[in-house]
Amino acid sequence: MRGVLLAALLALVLVPRARAAWLGRLDPRQLLGSWYILAVASGEKDFVVEKATKNIEGVVVTLTPENTLKMLSSRHRLERCHLHAVELVKQDSRWVFGNPSLGVLEYRVLGTNFRDYAIVLTQLELQDEAFSTVELYSRTELASQEAMGLFTKCSRSLGFRSQQQAKLQKDRECRRA
Repeated sequence: MRGVLLAALLALVLVPRARAAWLGRLDPRQLLGSWYILAVASGEKDFVVEKATKNIEGVVVTLTPENTLKMLSSRHRLERCHLHAVELVKQDSRWVFGNPSLGVLEYRVLGTNFRDYAIVLTQLELQDEAFSTVELYSRTELASQEAMGLFTKCSRSLGFRSQQQAKLQKDRECRRA
């Protein structure tokens, strides 16, 4: 686990001209607001088979008075738009959140420029399957080349093969959370 995180940090540091925020300076409030999830790398067992059907998700991140992150996401499921809300509790570090009772073991921002993109690592345990995902959050429906390049390099450095990565399709029905 620590080796994976070290590899992610090294990938972020070695990317030229990346204007990413390093983890020690990240304030969770900088993640607040509306985002699109445009790309995903996942170790989930069925992801490779299903990735061609994955659509862009809309996510709104808020901070509750109890200082937990509330994530409201919308995605297209079973021929309709599905809204899902989850609250993540701050862990020991100010930039790591989770909710093990919901299967979210860890949610952390690996890199961001605060304005345009964020790269998020999530460790999940759902239905006796433990896996990680890396997601590219973008403030717009089209990611910059810098953000896509950083996402690709980061996910590869974490051991995700190209077939475990997907650029998500536009979804006309579920535009925003």
